[in-house]
Amino acid sequence: MTFEDVRAFAFKLPGVADGTAYGHPCLKAHGKFLTRVWDDGDTLVCPGVGFDERELLIEAEPETFFVTDHYKNYPYILIRLSRVEAGTVERLIERRWRATAPRKLLKAHDAETA
Repeated sequence: MTFEDVRAFAFKLPGVADGTAYGHPCLKAHGKFLTRVWDDGDTLVCPGVGFDERELLIEAEPETFFVTDHYKNYPYILIRLSRVEAGTVERLIERRWRATAPRKLLKAHDAETA
């Protein structure tokens, strides 16, 4: 999986746009941070992953999921795109998108995709 694959999936969701976060290109949903890729082009920064879930993911697949000291105290996980299954990233991105979306938009989106 590449960041372009992530972008292609994310742009299927209403309200997703390119943006910047701390001087780096990122994706935003409804004006809120959705995800970004590190300068290495392979590490995806994924917010909205609680500490327990993060620990389980890292324990299950330490070559794929990890966290640095910078993110240790925040509900974020880092993902190696070259090792992860697309469906896993898509589920995490959609979950984060849903957390940022207005209820009216969620209802309309869910009605369209049902």
